[in-house]
Amino acid sequence: MIRKTLAGAALALSFAAPAMATDIVTMTEAERTAFRQEVRAYLLDNPEVLMEAIAILEQRQEQAAAANDEQLVQTNAKDIFEDGHSWIGGNPEGDITLVEFSDYRCTYCRKAHPEVEELIKSDGNIRFIVKEFPILGEQSELSSRFAIATLQLAGPEAYKKAHDALITFRGNVTVQSLENLADRLDLDAKEIMARMTSPEVDTVIQENRALAQRLAISGTPTFVLESTMLRGYVPLDGMRQMVKEVRAD
Repeated sequence: MIRKTLAGAALALSFAAPAMATDIVTMTEAERTAFRQEVRAYLLDNPEVLMEAIAILEQRQEQAAAANDEQLVQTNAKDIFEDGHSWIGGNPEGDITLVEFSDYRCTYCRKAHPEVEELIKSDGNIRFIVKEFPILGEQSELSSRFAIATLQLAGPEAYKKAHDALITFRGNVTVQSLENLADRLDLDAKEIMARMTSPEVDTVIQENRALAQRLAISGTPTFVLESTMLRGYVPLDGMRQMVKEVRAD
């Protein structure tokens, strides 16, 4: 559209001044000045052209970003969907997989939590994977270490209870508060707390962070829905629409 606008301005100039060169490279300084004035006048008279051009540019940028994300997902598919250490919920035999990179102290992760739960429950055919991705400080790290240790020592059901408790936890996360949480969940607090600083837990966090870096993920929540990446919070209706579109492809 911008090219058409410039071409139109140049054509108008050629009619107004037949002797004037319309090749910007060969124009004299005076011709360039006149040309710029014509273009400026056109755009001032037709500002909607700029909005249309910006909209087209944004659309192309979004398409390019989506294509790049799809390639990133394909390249890292095994680590995203089959890493061997992340919790798998929903329907393990579901026809599509939704992965969430989450931080327990993230406001939008907390906002998304009940909506993702409703999506998984109401759909019934989504395989859901949680990637522990603590990026918001010490309390985030402690929370994720507790969740990972629980999964490794007590299994997926205990992890789900710990995950739900941590994502809705109010107050500061400390060693003491986590010991209290372990007791409430009927876990072996001493065993869990010791596991939190183990190499096995270190490895999970390191691998998740390395994967996030390869996927250019710097914030939470970030979702991977099959080959599509959703960077940021998406309301329930939006998630349902995305699931519908993925199934239709």
